[in-house]
Amino acid sequence: MKTMIFMITLRQLICAWLLSWAGAVTAGGLPAPVAQALKAAEIPRSAVAVVVQAVDSRRPQWAMNADKAMNPASTMKLLTTFAALDLLGPAYTWQTQAFVNGSLENGVLKGALFLQGGGDPKLTYDHFARWLREMRQRGLREIRGDLVLDRHVFALEASDARQFDHETMRPYNVLPDALLLNFNAISVQLLPHAAQSPRLSIEPALGNLDLVNQLRSDDHAECGDWREGLRSDVFTSGAVDRLVLGGAYPLACGEQRWDIAFPDHSHFVLGVFRSLWAELGGSFSGSVREGDVPPDARLFAVWPSPTLGEIVRDMNKYSNNVMARQIFLTLGVEAGHRPARPEDGAAAIQAWLTRRGLKMPELVLENGAGLSRQERISAASLGRLLQAAWHSAVMPEFMASLPIAGSDGTMKKRVQGQGVAGQAHIKTGTLDGVKSMAGYVLDQHGRRWVVVCLVNHPRAALAGPAMDALLQAVWEHGG
Repeated sequence: MKTMIFMITLRQLICAWLLSWAGAVTAGGLPAPVAQALKAAEIPRSAVAVVVQAVDSRRPQWAMNADKAMNPASTMKLLTTFAALDLLGPAYTWQTQAFVNGSLENGVLKGALFLQGGGDPKLTYDHFARWLREMRQRGLREIRGDLVLDRHVFALEASDARQFDHETMRPYNVLPDALLLNFNAISVQLLPHAAQSPRLSIEPALGNLDLVNQLRSDDHAECGDWREGLRSDVFTSGAVDRLVLGGAYPLACGEQRWDIAFPDHSHFVLGVFRSLWAELGGSFSGSVREGDVPPDARLFAVWPSPTLGEIVRDMNKYSNNVMARQIFLTLGVEAGHRPARPEDGAAAIQAWLTRRGLKMPELVLENGAGLSRQERISAASLGRLLQAAWHSAVMPEFMASLPIAGSDGTMKKRVQGQGVAGQAHIKTGTLDGVKSMAGYVLDQHGRRWVVVCLVNHPRAALAGPAMDALLQAVWEHGG
């Protein structure tokens, strides 16, 4: 009798739960708030692909357009991240090496200093300064030859920024480079000054750069997207480059940082080197040129990068495209290709997917960063990738690299004040006509879910509320 009463009560509870969840779901299978948000954004369901699947389940709980090949934008970084962690290991590091060619006596190098890049995705200004300080401590004071850059590990690519979006000086368009320094970008601090041009400070300082400030202050305009009103141009003439900044800067914006990509890698490295070397008390009378390290050169100093586990965290939290492209090419290098080209990185990932039994017939890879009009993957394939990553040995490093909803990275300002805040690790992606997210949600009952949502549509930029509603619905109800 007690057993019968228990079973009846259990059935009633299950039915009540199913009815409450059914009330939150539309006839088309989407939670009502998600469907309403898509309708408000005028985005048809045919332009949306969704997968929701428990990490301990073999099949999606529900899916929509799951097998459709879609442009994933930066969620493609998830594939590059997992492949790199699995193939290279979280402790993998890159090395940048300095060689001397010539006599070195009493701190004077009568010859060239070679810098050989190994593809380090995070050779920042601070790291480079510490490395040069180490060289000074090793006794190098004066360089009477040239600074020679050996960048042969990666094949140098022609700039594609003009074809992509014509924003050649936006940092997200920086191309990969074996000797990538500070993401090949400078940061301009804008200090507003009423009735005068904004004051400027630049980091890193470049010893071969002439800054021309043609900015003007606007005390009437609202802040808005202040970058749209500014322009930057670099003019190269011999040993000195000119950076000309112009446009109107709204005083209402207060202090801001303006990140600008430098168009010439070699001139950028030379400028940073000149400035830092002089600051460290060294002297340098040469110029910069490209070249391979000769066989008789002597290894002088080595700079190791942070580990891959650390680097993918920075890459994914802030969706750094050039870091992803560096890692993508490194996979080609480690597969035996020097210089490595994008197709070598793609082949390495395809071979890895085959060995892992992850079939993605629709997959199209160009650079592994998602900064592409050609890259394609389906929501189902991203879901399987997240499932495999969850059950892999590198799951802790993989998951820790993802932005936490409502807390940090590209998800910092999303889902604020909602129950799912702090309960989801989500990689986001955005391009013109593309908005995406993929990652994990821990629901309020303690079960974890894979969640993928890809939108390809001219109005995709308006899909954010629908995606946030999906995360909240999964947190509330599970699948």
